[in-house]
Amino acid sequence: MPQTQPDRAVRAADIYLLFAHEPYYPGPGAQEINTTLVAAATLLHPRVRQPDGAQIHDRLTQGRQPGEIVPLATLTHELNGGADWPTVGDWESVTTDLLQLVRDGECDASASACPRSRGPSSAPDHTATCAPATPRLTSSSPTDRRSVPPSWPR
Repeated sequence: MPQTQPDRAVRAADIYLLFAHEPYYPGPGAQEINTTLVAAATLLHPRVRQPDGAQIHDRLTQGRQPGEIVPLATLTHELNGGADWPTVGDWESVTTDLLQLVRDGECDASASACPRSRGPSSAPDHTATCAPATPRLTSSSPTDRRSVPPSWPR
């Protein structure tokens, strides 16, 4: 009996990739943005380096639960501390392409300003979030973040 390959976009509909990057400022007087969250399916976008994006997508979505957010650092850990990245893809080029898509407003994403780590108990009092479609910066306290459901992906 022939087997069919699952559609990658359907398979990853509710899986997300979180990655840190060099900070940028979405507008005058705005707080820096240095982390971005995208749907795994964004890795399949034609402006993302291929086949690297598709191969990272496949690795990202293996054995995950719907709604799971997977930090790039988790993939690095799973890939033998990063030693196996060359067998999967060029994560630096792919994340650079993803960030450009976000900055160009070509995909849905959540971009945030995460504070520099001050140690294990350094939870931020406030987090700033910028929606790429509208360069407005929103500041949220821990209580605010618990009470508002995520608005991504669309």
